[in-house]
Amino acid sequence: MNINMFLFAILAVIFASCNNNQDTEKRDKQDEVKLKLTAYSNDFEVFAEADPFVVGDSVNVLSHFSHLPSFKALDSGSVIIRLIVGTKEISQTLEKPTRNGIFSFNLKPETTGAGKLIFDIKTSKGSFQLIAPEITVYHDDKSAIEAAKKQTPSRTNTIVFTKEQIWKIEFATELPVIEPFGQVIKTSAQVQSAQGDEIIVSAKASGILIFTSDNILEGKDIGIGQTLFTISGNGMAENNSAVRFSEAQNNYELTKADFDRQKELAKDKIVSEKDLQKAKNEYENAKTVYDNLNKNFSAAGQSVSSPISGFVKQLFVKNGQYIEAGQPIVSISQNLTLLLKADVQQKYAPFLGSINSAIIKTIQDSKTYSLEELNGKILSYGRNANSDNYLISVSLQIDNKGNFIQGGYVELFLKTITNTNALTISNSSLIEEQGNYFVYAQVNPELFEKREIKIGSTDGLKTEVISGISNNERIVSKGAILLKLAQATGTLDAHSGHVH
Repeated sequence: MNINMFLFAILAVIFASCNNNQDTEKRDKQDEVKLKLTAYSNDFEVFAEADPFVVGDSVNVLSHFSHLPSFKALDSGSVIIRLIVGTKEISQTLEKPTRNGIFSFNLKPETTGAGKLIFDIKTSKGSFQLIAPEITVYHDDKSAIEAAKKQTPSRTNTIVFTKEQIWKIEFATELPVIEPFGQVIKTSAQVQSAQGDEIIVSAKASGILIFTSDNILEGKDIGIGQTLFTISGNGMAENNSAVRFSEAQNNYELTKADFDRQKELAKDKIVSEKDLQKAKNEYENAKTVYDNLNKNFSAAGQSVSSPISGFVKQLFVKNGQYIEAGQPIVSISQNLTLLLKADVQQKYAPFLGSINSAIIKTIQDSKTYSLEELNGKILSYGRNANSDNYLISVSLQIDNKGNFIQGGYVELFLKTITNTNALTISNSSLIEEQGNYFVYAQVNPELFEKREIKIGSTDGLKTEVISGISNNERIVSKGAILLKLAQATGTLDAHSGHVH
């Protein structure tokens, strides 16, 4: 081998080595730089991590599909991915996910220019489509990587929460809403039975009260017509119902016999018309008294039944107690319709006439209902202040579709009619820290920025946002507290669970 051939061999080795290093560097750069693509429809969210699009190069598009509004993984079905640039289209079909919710596509662009990615989803529930616009296919790696780097979001004050983590928890994002949001009056209200929904059973005679069973207790279900108690005067020197019943029965039988006898004598003109009318009058009066007692009494005393179905709300007497006629014995509630009695400060008096809705929050389990959910309505509001507390009363009626406890209290947010719009978010989006409020704004479906916001009033379900976010920024509406915990630990791997 001469010197020239030797030098040529050395140069060839060096050149090959450089090419290998360049190829390795190019692959490393492509691995480091990923395009983050997001698209939404009414039924699905797709979040894809893709290599920069270079004509003639294989591009991996790792796609995560989530059902909406549950944000759970698409675990079955086929997906077709289509890259359209101008009139050119390439596609790939995957009949099932690589893993739950994850489809890994590989495409080789055939032409440069601006285009779009279309995902056609077919499941047992039908066909759906997602479109990721503004896809650009470049001539060379350098241009593609530089463009992808410019789109790489800042990681300042952010938390990575992978789709695999999200699919395991209760999670959702939403866009803030610009909507009418007027004066909200926060107060508390007592839960009472509505008029017509509760009845008080009173005694119709005096005597000793005996409950018919041992289970006539507060909270016990009662059927219509069910016997509740008897009232007996047996053994009593005065107001003895048994004696009164016997007297009425004897008087009725006596006057009936006398009237029947005089009717026969009147036919023969033996008794006068006046005596006959007197006998008839005495008979009818005795019959009226007897029929009334006979309908409500027996030899054992007066038997009282429930006029409605419901439950025993309150007992006013004890078994064996002496009671007077007209005395309340038991209240029975159907518990179908409830009355909310609230008191508000006098400063809200100008707004009471414009109240059109309300949010009700139970204290025992913190569940929240709108007035419309409970088929409710505003019944009335006071025109004057109470003399004992100088507050103004407001009354609402609702159907008992929730876990409401009669006699208990609920939080009440009274909403007024307004023409003023405000930016609002769900209360579940809010994170409070030492009096300051934050939300997690979505940078992409796996990256979230903690953002401080200024808030206004709340109606119990939504809160007015004064500053900090805009209406086109998607925020975490469920699971925000878990993101906060993940950010505090800082242990989440940005690529944990991904299939590359």
